Amino acid sequence: MTPPLVVDIDGTLTGPDRGLDPRTMPILKEWDAPVVVATGKAFPYPVGLCEFLAIPIRVIAENGGVVYVAETETVVFTGEPEAAQAVAEEFQAAGYDLGWGRADMVNRWRETEIAVNLDAPLEPLEALAADHGLEVVDTGFAYHVKSPAQNKGKGLKAVARELGRDPEEFVAVGDSENDVSTFEVAGRAIAVANADDRALAAADEVTEGEYGEGFLEAVDLIEGGLEG
Repeated sequence: MTPPLVVDIDGTLTGPDRGLDPRTMPILKEWDAPVVVATGKAFPYPVGLCEFLAIPIRVIAENGGVVYVAETETVVFTGEPEAAQAVAEEFQAAGYDLGWGRADMVNRWRETEIAVNLDAPLEPLEALAADHGLEVVDTGFAYHVKSPAQNKGKGLKAVARELGRDPEEFVAVGDSENDVSTFEVAGRAIAVANADDRALAAADEVTEGEYGEGFLEAVDLIEGGLEG
């Protein structure tokens, strides 16, 4: 029986240019079990991905800060957005920049955390986050200032509960530090070859291929287990 799938976007379904690998689209669309998109991106991004793939909207966004499950029309928010916004304001008041330009399309629709460009200095950001009881997670694409209680693994537990599933039924595929909590909750964890050290260490298996190519290989591993 095909297991439910929880999959990251950036670095997993994409190429190194962050563009979605088109070969991943039919796989997600035709997967014969629930597919959950789990990302550090703001809430509208995974929702839009599901919409354009014409698959049910099951998403874990903002590193677990927002969860939505189409079957029960349930939206779950976690995190401390006021504290995260305070960190951003204090960081800027200290003379630093979030790094996304005037429009800040990265944070414009973000509801539970703040993302900061990797070119920004990490040490003062971490110090301000700690002052507000928050943490900074490096996803490889941005620094995310968020509540320690907010992670993709807890998001997966919430999704599984809404679907009447056990989280251990899921296979997780990802590439980053923020996927570690998902790997720990899912029954099987596969990291693509470009994953960071923490994700590689937490995974049960690692593909030879990177990015979208690695996801295709992960699908072969999953399907190979079904045939066995």
